[in-house]
Amino acid sequence: LPNSPHHVIALFGAARAGARLVQLSPLDAERELIHKLTDSGARIVLTANVPSLLPMALKLKAAGHIDTLIVAEDGEWGAPPYPLLPIPEDDGIVPLSRLIDVALPSEWPAIASSDVAVLQYTGGTTGIPKGAMLTHANLSASCAIYDAWFNPQSAIKPGEARAICALPLFHIFALSTVMLRHLSNGNEVLLRQKFDVETTLEDIAVRRATHLNAVPTMWMALCNCPGIEKRDLSSLAACSSGGAALPVEIAERWQQLTGKVLRSGIGMTETSPAAATQPITRPGKIGSSGVPLPGVVIEIVALDEPRRVLPLGETGEIRIKGPNVVSGYWNRPQDTAESFVDGFWLSGDIGYMDEDGFLFVVDRKKDMIISGGFNVYPRMIEEAIYENPDVEEVIVIGVPDIYRGEAAKAFVKLKAGASGLTLEALRAFLADKIGRHEMPAALEIRNSLPRTNVGKLSKRDLVEEERAKAQALPEAS
Repeated sequence: LPNSPHHVIALFGAARAGARLVQLSPLDAERELIHKLTDSGARIVLTANVPSLLPMALKLKAAGHIDTLIVAEDGEWGAPPYPLLPIPEDDGIVPLSRLIDVALPSEWPAIASSDVAVLQYTGGTTGIPKGAMLTHANLSASCAIYDAWFNPQSAIKPGEARAICALPLFHIFALSTVMLRHLSNGNEVLLRQKFDVETTLEDIAVRRATHLNAVPTMWMALCNCPGIEKRDLSSLAACSSGGAALPVEIAERWQQLTGKVLRSGIGMTETSPAAATQPITRPGKIGSSGVPLPGVVIEIVALDEPRRVLPLGETGEIRIKGPNVVSGYWNRPQDTAESFVDGFWLSGDIGYMDEDGFLFVVDRKKDMIISGGFNVYPRMIEEAIYENPDVEEVIVIGVPDIYRGEAAKAFVKLKAGASGLTLEALRAFLADKIGRHEMPAALEIRNSLPRTNVGKLSKRDLVEEERAKAQALPEAS
């Protein structure tokens, strides 16, 4: 679903009915959607009659991957900027409007706080999407954590705030920190189907928005808007960045241009996503992810001994515990066992905590790429590229990208006799296999790819090469 009231209605309706909501991304390719539907057991899909969504949903139903398709009329909330598709009259296809006429149940199902409310798919270390089980308690705790941290220090009381939601609601960042938190406080949420600089600035100047949560690419676009320092941003009380590491220069530039402090932190799907953020009552630290939020315990443990807690200042794996942390992964007992130790979730991120309690993330154990706030998993891209008959070997890594933070780069060894492969041809080949956010931004053809001493393909040398190139750029300029 797009960012529309239908998405909000679906979430709360499913939760009240005791159903598990499976978040599907419009960016997903067909095979990714099929995997999530099959793995979760979801047999009902709710979509809207927009050209970018309905055809794929109909295709999934025709192939037998779902039993019932509920279609919302997107024009119900105003004239959209695109032509709407007619809702087919067919068995198993139900207009959402028809459900309004159905009588309420005589008795609602009993719901426990430990019941799964949302299956939020994330790739983890393997790159194969698995459902993080977000319970009703996890999501409620996340809202309570944010309230305990932000509300006492805010001049804006619950029920008086107005938050912009241009982030996609299928992402945990928007779902929890924007929609659930603000609606639970009785605040107004301004839903936008996509991020647009002028629309956002108008929401601030005209609608008097008080809160803006965004990923770094959005903050970058706002900073680059001509005349931003002259725009009326006086209503903004809180500016927060998440989804990916916020470059220090962007935070500093935003504050210089607007006078508004841009706070960043760290959070993951598995933490609903509350984990750490910059303090409000004392200065933050440049380059840090802030301090743990209320009720959240963050420790640094040895990379090879996840039960051995390291002293302050030493680098190791970040592990997190709290009422907001998921209990495990749907139908993945082995992944769950490997990811949790002594009640802590092992994040796969490498970092340290200083003497003042500030968390610094310095690297990732995972090969995961964070591109524009979205998790991108090299293995899934590699598997799709391997389907090309001209490809013999491939390695995908993340490389610095000035706009998205990181982007995927593919290193390919072609089979003997192959005529060649361009980036444009590769992207066309991958169009129906991976999402748009996963598309390689660069391609390099090589005669051979690096290997470990036991013959396995190795990413390490390529990562070091690209890092050296990036470090040399300022000198070259």
